[in-house]
Amino acid sequence: MVNTERQEIALDKPNSGNTNSKIIIVGLGPGDPGMIPLKVWEVLNSGLPVYLRTAVHPTVDWLKEKGISFTSFDHHYQRAATFEEVYGQIAREVLTVAERGSVVYAVPGHPMVAEDSVKLVLELAEQAGVTTELVPAMSFLDALTATLGLDPCKGLHIVDALRLDEQQPSTKVGTVVTQVYDRLTAGETKLSLMEYYPDEHIVTVVRGAGIPGEERLERVPLYELDRLTWIDHLTSLYLEPVEDTAMEEDFAPIAVGAGVDTTYQSAYPLDPLVEVMAALRAPNGCPWDREQNHESLKPYLIEEAYEVIDALDQGEMYKICEELGDLLLQIVFHAQIASENGHFDMNDVVDAITEKMLRRHPHVFGTTQVANSQEVLINWDKIKSQEQGEGNAPKHYLANIPKALPALLRAEKVQAKVARIGFDWPDYTGALAKVQEELQEVLAALAAGKNTAVKEEIGDLLFAVVNLARLLQIQSEDALAKTIDKFIQRFQYIEEQAQKQGKQLSELTLEQMDIWWEEAKGNFTLEK
Repeated sequence: MVNTERQEIALDKPNSGNTNSKIIIVGLGPGDPGMIPLKVWEVLNSGLPVYLRTAVHPTVDWLKEKGISFTSFDHHYQRAATFEEVYGQIAREVLTVAERGSVVYAVPGHPMVAEDSVKLVLELAEQAGVTTELVPAMSFLDALTATLGLDPCKGLHIVDALRLDEQQPSTKVGTVVTQVYDRLTAGETKLSLMEYYPDEHIVTVVRGAGIPGEERLERVPLYELDRLTWIDHLTSLYLEPVEDTAMEEDFAPIAVGAGVDTTYQSAYPLDPLVEVMAALRAPNGCPWDREQNHESLKPYLIEEAYEVIDALDQGEMYKICEELGDLLLQIVFHAQIASENGHFDMNDVVDAITEKMLRRHPHVFGTTQVANSQEVLINWDKIKSQEQGEGNAPKHYLANIPKALPALLRAEKVQAKVARIGFDWPDYTGALAKVQEELQEVLAALAAGKNTAVKEEIGDLLFAVVNLARLLQIQSEDALAKTIDKFIQRFQYIEEQAQKQGKQLSELTLEQMDIWWEEAKGNFTLEK
């Protein structure tokens, strides 16, 4: 049986036999024999061999009644592992029979609408020098839009249920989802669509559109999609656009409470910067940019992030703007490399973080109520855990805190996260006592002359100091950075005094440096 896993297939160039042969590709319409065009009917009655991609189509029994002989390629569906393999085998067989003379290849609907096998036949025919002719017919989309009373000119987005990993629905316009051919596919489709639509969003399920006696239509909430027992290979979905004024209850506060434009119309597009980076990475672009990869760019990403921090500390807005641009460039750089390798692009980056922020703020974009920021953080962790699922859940509660963080910042994040579940001092006094306790243990280790123990106890002391700072609402990383700046400033004073006396730093005594250090303490303060 065919499964839905996608894979690449190699299309070997067939031998060119009868160069006068022709492949006439016709559509059989959506399923009502009365919708078969006259031109298609004439081709089917021309006496040429007729090959059907599949005989599982409502018009086939009628063709038999009318005496049309044909050969079906349905046997390929039983032998191949994926649809791509099926279509590749069919295309090669069509070209093989065409070497003996002209043939008719008939497919459901319109030959160029959701017919991958036709695309492959056309490619192989061109390689082999075989003439092709397309004879169109009504597609299932024509029948579907008629059934639903839709005008495609007002906006209609079409995606394949088997390719929702690479094709995304558009909530801005009506979306049709094709190839929802069984309940398993419906279940997988439902889960994919729920990343874009509210669970209660109404889906119109249509089976056999335009086929007398077989057409069926039902409107159900998205979460109930795979509960319908009558879904089969003639089934498609239609999802109405999600309008700001018609959001479901859970999503209604998006526009009212936060002013978020849920149509995702970009007021500040990244396209110019993305296009510049693509040009730099192009074959005739910048040699240095072309040589870079994710690994080589890591130092620059860290460097630019720290330069943003430095600009924030300086408080100069023009500098902050400039450094944020440099940091954004690094993000676009990584996205471009990923895009070139077929993984994701900048649109995926923006879409992913936008969806994540909507999901993780149900107190803003939904109906969840929170009393304070602590509850926000607790909800954040719960939602994050649900997103990961049981199979991808971290081994322990603190597993997702990056090891690459600076030690002070990592310590603070560890302490803050366990505090969310109540593992914390009631106030700073307990943490202060812990600092004093750890200091005594350092002194005891020094007295015992145990170097390994000293290292461990100093680590415990630092960890305790970070905890004390956190409970006092002080960021340890920031506090230490300012102290380092203060130290550098005071030491520069010592350098200046030494230069005035014509001395090198190495020539100074500790007593002289201490005198100037105390002078510097009187001249400079930490605060600006």
